[in-house]
Amino acid sequence: MLRMLMTSTTLNMSMMKNSPQLLSYDIAPGVRAFSTMRHGGVGEGAYCSFNINSYCGDSQENIAANKASLAETLGIEPTKILLPHQVHGADFCIIAPDFMALSEEERAKVIEGVDGIFTSMSGVCIGVSTADCIPIIIYDPEHHAACAIHAGWRGTVKRIASKAVAEMQTTYHSNADKLKAVIGPGISLESFEVGQEVYDQFASAGFDMNGIAKQMGKWHIDLPECNRRELVAAGIPAENIKVSGVDTYTSNDFFSARRQGINSGRIYTAIIMEETK
Repeated sequence: MLRMLMTSTTLNMSMMKNSPQLLSYDIAPGVRAFSTMRHGGVGEGAYCSFNINSYCGDSQENIAANKASLAETLGIEPTKILLPHQVHGADFCIIAPDFMALSEEERAKVIEGVDGIFTSMSGVCIGVSTADCIPIIIYDPEHHAACAIHAGWRGTVKRIASKAVAEMQTTYHSNADKLKAVIGPGISLESFEVGQEVYDQFASAGFDMNGIAKQMGKWHIDLPECNRRELVAAGIPAENIKVSGVDTYTSNDFFSARRQGINSGRIYTAIIMEETK
């Protein structure tokens, strides 16, 4: 069973002034999975206060300070916190030792334009950035492998969740029925109003619209449920999937691009596996 815990991690305050608050997911022993909350950072305005995404207009100085405090919390170097530049697609990147040997500039090129990041390396934190889109973590306890994927509505239509399961099976020989997954904070059915053109794309892609959409004047689509169904269809048992239930649009504890505008902070949803002994 997966559990969620709200944590506020206390750092060595002589070294760090900010202390990130995390929504933590109890996914497996020796594995830390979480989503960052808005609190406990140094950001200001629409980035107040904990943002580590460098693609949304925030101060690079504040991003670096927040990233350093998160690294301190996780007990790793900041260079081991990985976040791709996402493009609402369905492409992936595999993180292996050769990637970690690259320069920072070379790494940025490798993770440019991908919406899923995979690894079997311990001590490396992989994650995705969201602010209404759906973040998904998948963990394979048999093969000590994990991934984090960004499922916006476009990625969901492209069935990025089931493609991620297939990638786990191909790359790590994962058995879908042993996988564990978390669907993190994202926009809810009630808050995600869409135009007819978006509804039509889901319908054309073969989604069960009676199960994932509701007309409330305009159409509303349930992105967390879409992705939960995709994971189940891909073979992950329903009982192995935890849905956070957090609606980013209505919760002031999390960033929301729809509520705050695109020039605002982002949630970092990530997983790190401890070093095996």
